[in-house]
Amino acid sequence: MVDVANAELTLRGRVAVITGASSGIGEAIARELAAVGMRLVITARRTDLLEALSNSLTTPCATLAADITDPATPGALLTLALRAHGRADVLINNAGRMVAGPLETVNLDDLAEMTRVNFDAAVRASYVFARHFKAQGSGAIINVSSVAAYLSHSSMGVYGALKHALEVFSTALRVELRGSGVRVGTIAPGSTDTEMFSQIRQRATSAGISLPTPLAPADIAKGVRMMLECPSTANIARLLLVSAEESA
Repeated sequence: MVDVANAELTLRGRVAVITGASSGIGEAIARELAAVGMRLVITARRTDLLEALSNSLTTPCATLAADITDPATPGALLTLALRAHGRADVLINNAGRMVAGPLETVNLDDLAEMTRVNFDAAVRASYVFARHFKAQGSGAIINVSSVAAYLSHSSMGVYGALKHALEVFSTALRVELRGSGVRVGTIAPGSTDTEMFSQIRQRATSAGISLPTPLAPADIAKGVRMMLECPSTANIARLLLVSAEESA
């Protein structure tokens, strides 16, 4: 069992960079990590929501309103962490979007943009921060995946494929960094009550499909904290966290 008091001392004062932090799971992760004294850098596109979140936290928090698909954004986040807090210890790649629909009507440009957000941007940020973490001999990268990485849903093939690709990439990066002091893992949420899940709920309701009671974003945030609280000799490589009512 993790010694929570000792874990809090370990995380306190460390610096976490969180993408997609303006709402949902990203916001919940920011609040959970701030509660144990971590300093933060948060990013998303919605400036007003970022600032509101930052102002509500009791721990130092720097914000960057940016498009995560901009190739310059990961480097800017690392620079901001070093300038604002003097260090960087954790990267949470949480930014994501969902595009789904039958092949006859799904927007191909939207699918391409989802690829840039859900995979390309996560890969670029992982490499930028992994290089820094490896040089300093410590760090952690957690990529937010999805239960969809392990399932095949009609009309959601690209979304699921991108999350599966993120899982494979994360595993390969973890193996490449073994022995460096840098941990890499994925957390795969099941149904979670976010803006993205609202889209799924609307489609299910229209089709007369009953959905399980979803997890709360705070449940995923606690999973992320647990992964970070692991002893330095351990690495939770993959955490699948689903609703108690879910059949996945």
